[in-house]
Amino acid sequence: MPGRAFPTALSALLAGCAAVVLPVGAHNAAQAQSTTTSPLTAQTAVAPVSDAIITPGANKVHAGPAQAGRPLDAESLGPDLNAIRRPPNTPIPPSGVPVLPFPGMATMSVQPVGPSGAMPRPFIRWSWIPFWPQKGPSRILPPNLDALRDTDLNDPYYVPTAGSGALIPQLSPFRNRLREKGFTFSFTYKGEANGLFAGGRPGEKGTSYVHELTLQAIFDLGKMDPRLGGWSVHTLVMERAGKAIQGPRVGESYVGLQEVYSLSGNVVAHLVDLYAEKKFRNNTLDVIFGRMSLTHVFATSPLLCSFMVTCSAPVAIKQNPGMSVYPKATWGARIRFRPTWDTAIQIGAYSVGALNENPSGWAWGAEHATGISLPIEFTWQPFLTRNRLPGHYVLGYAHDTTRYADKIGSALPSAVAAQVPGARSAPSDMFWLEADQMVYRLGGRNMMAGGYLMGGYIHVTPRAVNVSDQLYGGISLVGVIPSRMTDRLGMMFSWYKVSNRRRQSEQLALDGGYGLPSGVYGVQHSSDVIEAYYGIDALPGLLVQPEFQYMIHPGETHKIRNAGMMGLKVIANL
Repeated sequence: MPGRAFPTALSALLAGCAAVVLPVGAHNAAQAQSTTTSPLTAQTAVAPVSDAIITPGANKVHAGPAQAGRPLDAESLGPDLNAIRRPPNTPIPPSGVPVLPFPGMATMSVQPVGPSGAMPRPFIRWSWIPFWPQKGPSRILPPNLDALRDTDLNDPYYVPTAGSGALIPQLSPFRNRLREKGFTFSFTYKGEANGLFAGGRPGEKGTSYVHELTLQAIFDLGKMDPRLGGWSVHTLVMERAGKAIQGPRVGESYVGLQEVYSLSGNVVAHLVDLYAEKKFRNNTLDVIFGRMSLTHVFATSPLLCSFMVTCSAPVAIKQNPGMSVYPKATWGARIRFRPTWDTAIQIGAYSVGALNENPSGWAWGAEHATGISLPIEFTWQPFLTRNRLPGHYVLGYAHDTTRYADKIGSALPSAVAAQVPGARSAPSDMFWLEADQMVYRLGGRNMMAGGYLMGGYIHVTPRAVNVSDQLYGGISLVGVIPSRMTDRLGMMFSWYKVSNRRRQSEQLALDGGYGLPSGVYGVQHSSDVIEAYYGIDALPGLLVQPEFQYMIHPGETHKIRNAGMMGLKVIANL
């Protein structure tokens, strides 16, 4: 009821879980009760439920069955008002959709506001729409669970990694004038300080600091020239500096414990993006091509990027040269479309080069391509229960045509590695299975307003990489403190397995008396990382996020004590 106090995050979590698993029989029994006692009918819909149904295939309205003759389902009920009531003074608009470019936007975000070529449609703010006016796997869901029955939902997957709004609101009129002319921009600072207080390398306790400055711009060519409707150009340049904690203090070589300091290192102006986008067939098809990272859209999620260790993709993916992980860019193209309302498919082709090549991002002519990466990814996105609890279930695969040297020779002198029996170069394959599901909604309509469960598994050809497997699971919750509705608590556990070919190579090196490579303290097996954070929306445009990390078996051996770290992440949008 509108006057009821906000539930705590725990009670909302339990209620959300109960709603997700509610049996169909119990739902039907509840419908049979009177409106004064039924938990389904006691809640008032957000807006009067119209008998008109939006036809997905065309921007038309046709008459649906009268409400009195239709069975109650999750869509027609509408969300619980207490679940979608926005916190006071929030800069997020009532629709729940931020204005692009949103500060600190995670790399895979579906843009809720597209170029001027976007076809306006009621109830839909996705930047691309499906080919066919129907659903896919959601058809099997019972009516009390499925909230995506007649229309698409105004609920884009943007989940920002920074606080909403801007630190300098006085710039808003200037930004709005530029946006009307087809140009949008954002300038963001992200700083990460992480201190080792227990374990790690002996005598190395202390704090490490890294930061990045990011300038992002989008040119809507359709607004600049109507003949270019549907076209846009995206650019992103960043500066990174500092000294990361994982190597010198913790003794870790594979797992980056501070996301900001990876691949590009200390670079004054690193070019991350320079690509064009075109939307075809009334936004049923989206194509991008140019300089970009695969993990803008493949094998990642905005929720993952709220953590230090997993942003912008799981570590097992970052270790693979064929997956050109953010902020490393490469030449490539990607096609994305939605076959049905609840599914998405994207296919890409990208040039592959060594991860440490072209650290500035500008030396295109000096790049040495070793092969082509061909990723494909399928996503199912259901909306569950009357509160529109979104889920994202992702299955992906990528083939890299590069012939990688066998990791069984990686710890041996080159002359010895060439003589190891069974060693051979071969292409690389990778698959990933990732999922997140909102289990309660609290504080608004958008996809940030709720608590999530998440998990994933990644496997890469062991001959080609040092880390061949990763398994992770975690939670991401809002409203843990009832008076802090936009703050977010995140916790994640990740397990990393060293490739068996790399492990065999290290054992052969020790057995042959050659010693181990620099930075390796013993034969490597696996490691685990526990990460927790509490993100505070301190001010519009300012996110303050205390961090805790605990690494079990740093360096993937038992030679270094488990490392405990405390840190702070700050993201500010100017």
